[in-house]
Amino acid sequence: MASATLLIESATRPDRDRAIDALRAIAILGVVLGHWLVTALVFGHGAVFGASPLRFLPQFTPISWLFQTLAVFFLVGGQVAAISRSRQIPYSGWVLARFRRLFRPVAVVVAVWATVAGFSIAAGVDPASVRTLVSLVLSPMWFLLVFVALTAATPLIGRLHPAIPLAVVATVDLLRLGLGAPAWVGWVNLLAGWMVPFVLGAAWAQGRWDDRVSLWSLLLGGLAATVALVWWAGYPAAMVGVPGAGFSNLAPPSLAAVTFGLAQCGAAGLLRDPLRRLMRRPALWAGVVVANLSAMTIFLWHQTAMITGTVLVWLAAGPRPGLHTVPESTAWVVARLGWLPLFALILTLCCLAVDRVRSSRS
Repeated sequence: MASATLLIESATRPDRDRAIDALRAIAILGVVLGHWLVTALVFGHGAVFGASPLRFLPQFTPISWLFQTLAVFFLVGGQVAAISRSRQIPYSGWVLARFRRLFRPVAVVVAVWATVAGFSIAAGVDPASVRTLVSLVLSPMWFLLVFVALTAATPLIGRLHPAIPLAVVATVDLLRLGLGAPAWVGWVNLLAGWMVPFVLGAAWAQGRWDDRVSLWSLLLGGLAATVALVWWAGYPAAMVGVPGAGFSNLAPPSLAAVTFGLAQCGAAGLLRDPLRRLMRRPALWAGVVVANLSAMTIFLWHQTAMITGTVLVWLAAGPRPGLHTVPESTAWVVARLGWLPLFALILTLCCLAVDRVRSSRS
């Protein structure tokens, strides 16, 4: 282990900004833990359905503030894409390489779950239950389509001011929530909402919007705007979707989700110098490098790991709190925390298996 850590340290370029990698690792960790904590699979009456503790325990809403880190992911993505695009590489080759890096792993997950779904239905499993499980795995992948679209548009996005997509989000919310426009209008925000942190990341790559005054303005201004939208404009306090709730800040992204994302971007910028100092420690840096190398695998397979653990325990020991029961009590939350190491172990095995397959093909 020590030799591997030293090898990673010696192989790292001296000019590499380790804070970018650390922020990406934090964003991935936030998404994974967020899904594992607020997604429940309830087993009962021969079926499986999804639920969320936030519906029954609103006092745990701050969990969604900590672990909804998509804005940081898009921020880092915008910065990395802008830096990469600044190199003298033909656009077509650059964009195709990035697309292949994203979609090849996705194809594997889709193929695996198509097979699992087919065998499950053929074996007599309730189709609605299969649909619940498949949707848990595939639904987070929506963001990859948005990420690809924004990445492809990096040469144009790098010239935008973040206020432009922010204004689009505000206008769309006014139309759909205040003036009675059709609900489908809101899906314009799927691209415009996540374009805001992506544009900020591209601006950082160009040395703009990254001074401390700007970062504190993003943090405090984003927080103030979010509080105002939740307190006076009726936006939900939860920054993730809650099954059964009438309105979600994420489907599609609302103005509150975007302003909260701006606050996260400001916080991320302010954390860069402390993270750079921390990443000088070889052991911490090695962990971040491993997480970044497996980032796509972790994202694509973390829900599969949760589902696998949940089903295996059900088959071996029957229903257990924190895994198969309705998430309506604090006891469920405590029990859920105890199951997280199991999910992490299965996810680690998934990453090792994917890495083995990738190595055998190369």
